[in-house]
Amino acid sequence: MIYTVTFNPSLDYIVRLNAFHAGEINRVNYEQVLAGGKGINVSIVLKNLGLESTALGFLAGFTGEEIKNQLRQFGVKNEFVQLEHGFSRINVKAKAENETEINGQGPDISEQKRGELFDRLDRLQQGDTLVLAGSIPKTLPDDIYEKIMARLDNRGIRIVVDAEKNLLLNVLKYHPFLIKPNNHELGDMFGLTLTTDAEIITCARKLQEKGARNVLISMAGDGAILLTADGHSFRCAAPKGKLVNSVGAGDSMVAGFLAGYTESGGDFEHAFHMGVATGSASAFSENLATRAEAEALLRTIE
Repeated sequence: MIYTVTFNPSLDYIVRLNAFHAGEINRVNYEQVLAGGKGINVSIVLKNLGLESTALGFLAGFTGEEIKNQLRQFGVKNEFVQLEHGFSRINVKAKAENETEINGQGPDISEQKRGELFDRLDRLQQGDTLVLAGSIPKTLPDDIYEKIMARLDNRGIRIVVDAEKNLLLNVLKYHPFLIKPNNHELGDMFGLTLTTDAEIITCARKLQEKGARNVLISMAGDGAILLTADGHSFRCAAPKGKLVNSVGAGDSMVAGFLAGYTESGGDFEHAFHMGVATGSASAFSENLATRAEAEALLRTIE
């Protein structure tokens, strides 16, 4: 079974405007409300691709109920810890000449509720996959990723981590199965601006030396690079298409990789191509990628 953890889920209010003018009344010409959060996105795309997963994390209030309702509509199983106070955050994503985001802060999470999440994670068994993705709300300790991975260490659980800088660097000692920084995040970890494949591969190998097993680097319109634990490397250009919505594209790449890896019995090259195809399919659509959209792009890659 695949499990995903989203520590700070959201309802994303997505709007499009012809133009945005600060300090004035702005009227939208398109709006949509979607459940958001990196782990949630991974679970939804996995379901679209035909794979089951269980979404974990914390939910609160009326927004939390709507997030659960949307997951039920997608057919995604969830076992969120319900918080007694506050509400899950609302993020506003306004798309005009540029994209502007206003992200909520989310509810308080007590130590007791953290313990309830750990109890759920303790049920994972050998062969299961856990996806830890996204930022940590201010009411959780900075080392929450480390605490989870230390708790599950040496239990035969594949752990995927998609997080920024120190959140990612601090867990490499637990040898995650897969990490997925983008090229900008990768450069930031080493205080560099990476401009060539060689520079990206050099930094990615340093992450392997620190403990990461497989490293998947997304590069938006420039495609992606995969370095595997057995020393192989793969490079894939991005499929051709019009960028419609970049939100969730990286999460879709993770979901596509896991789907491809599972269905092929561990073929890294196929998993890599499926990840690139699925991430691109989401970027070319208003919504997260479907199986048909991902497979259509996969054929252009393979």
